[in-house]
Amino acid sequence: MITLRSMRRALLPSKTLTVYVIKMYIGRFLGILIGLCTVLQMLDLLAQADDIMAAEGADFSSIVSYLMMRYPQLMTQFIPFVGLLATLLTLATLNQNSEIIVMKATGLSSHKILLPLGVASGIIALAHFAFHDTIVTKANADLEYWKENDFAINLPPAPDVRGAVWLTEGTTLVRVNKVTKAGSRVILDNVSLIERDDLGRMTRMQQADFAHHQDGKWTLFGLRNFNINTHETTEVEQQNWTIPTPPERFLALTVRPKHVPYRQLSNSIDQLEREGLPTDTLKASLMQKIAAPAAILLMPLLGALAAFGVHRSGNLFMRLFSGMAMGFSFFVADNFMLSMGEFGVVPPFIAAWSPFILYLLIGYAVLFNTEEGSSPRVRPAKSQPV
Repeated sequence: MITLRSMRRALLPSKTLTVYVIKMYIGRFLGILIGLCTVLQMLDLLAQADDIMAAEGADFSSIVSYLMMRYPQLMTQFIPFVGLLATLLTLATLNQNSEIIVMKATGLSSHKILLPLGVASGIIALAHFAFHDTIVTKANADLEYWKENDFAINLPPAPDVRGAVWLTEGTTLVRVNKVTKAGSRVILDNVSLIERDDLGRMTRMQQADFAHHQDGKWTLFGLRNFNINTHETTEVEQQNWTIPTPPERFLALTVRPKHVPYRQLSNSIDQLEREGLPTDTLKASLMQKIAAPAAILLMPLLGALAAFGVHRSGNLFMRLFSGMAMGFSFFVADNFMLSMGEFGVVPPFIAAWSPFILYLLIGYAVLFNTEEGSSPRVRPAKSQPV
């Protein structure tokens, strides 16, 4: 307890000042977040209301259901941006009321003044990660399922449906149009099998209406065999499919990072790595699940221009604008690198964390340059004539 208290006193200002700054920051953060998301939700609802109410039997409850799915998406999307605005307003208010000058006069460094904002941002980052991992991922899947069914009411629970997948097993090329998990059973729709020789030439083609995995084996239904040599087609109602591919591999290949929580996405990556398949795209999305909430930790540094140096230059508006411009440029760089990672152009770690590390260094450089300044130049003494 004594050690923790000593660390708190060494890193943070007094308890009263820390609580005062955190309350000011959290109050502005919540106010801006709720206000901004409410306005954006109203605009989004105006664009979607006609489609929602066009469904048969739709009523006001359909609007409420849409709001419950869409509002969390807006919140998690704008939390880092709102953190930047809350930081700028908090520091600008403290500076305008000369509270920053008083803090500096008592011997507090710029780092101690900003650290309470960093503590509050850390709490928000943890809450953001938990909120996104438990609520937003489910809302993403439910809203997309609802849109695909034209906002129909009384829909059954959404099945675990995945998109198309290609894979190679030995000399056989397999294409599945859709992967569905119903309970413990995995169903593959519209299965195409292309068998090739050692030179890669097609020797036989098979198509099945669907296949399902049960009791440790695959079964094809509605199978049609096309003979390359005779150009004849034969049909089989049901046939065992001797392929060593487990159902988990099909599910892992079709996972949607925005629709699954962190642990499930990590398990899918492990499954693919055990089979020697590329996972860079999924790894970039996995790291982004941590890097996105962590972005708010940068906002006190990027917004520090609003706090320090204003009492010397007297131009508060320009410093607010500069802090906001730095924040916007970070969001642009972050989205750009995420896109590069999803396309496999850059390694996953660089795609997810390079903007964070770069702007962390930029923020500290600006803070030191603004607050510490350069040491005064010593002029040589003039020689006195004898």
